Amino acid sequence: MITDKILTFIAAEEAIVREAYLDAVGVWTWGVGVTAATGVDVLAYKDRPVCVQTCLAAFRTQLSARYLPEVLQAFEGFQWTEHQLGAALSFHYNTGAIGRAGWVQAALEGSEDAEARFMEWRKPSSIRPRRRAECALFFRGLWPENTAIKVFGVKKPSYCPDYASYRTVLLL
Repeated sequence: MITDKILTFIAAEEAIVREAYLDAVGVWTWGVGVTAATGVDVLAYKDRPVCVQTCLAAFRTQLSARYLPEVLQAFEGFQWTEHQLGAALSFHYNTGAIGRAGWVQAALEGSEDAEARFMEWRKPSSIRPRRRAECALFFRGLWPENTAIKVFGVKKPSYCPDYASYRTVLLL
């Protein structure tokens, strides 16, 4: 159910770090935002970068096991299109709030204010481009033209992502 197009869309919004790193709040993380809370031994990737495909395979597993069921439950009985599922899954992966987001019920009811309610989820301000992309995808089926995924290295000894230096990969 999680197509390559959906996976690429979300990964392009997130980025990839091929080895374990400390995120902005000091949590050990790896790949496309995978933490120990998912059951993955993230520290197994400390100083041991793996290929992008391995990171994406773990990300697909995480989305399927942890996020997709909650999205499907929130939209029970909904007839999905690929673009709607991609947008809803991206929103939930980013916010964890699919079960309490008012835009979901508004969308299920066909309410005219569903898009506006979607865009209420725009803090911090740095998230606004992502939210606009998700909103355009869910309500208008507009996939972004650029689905390049940023792949960051890790600075040592801090183990923070090296945001100053990255490469991009195109999957689709």
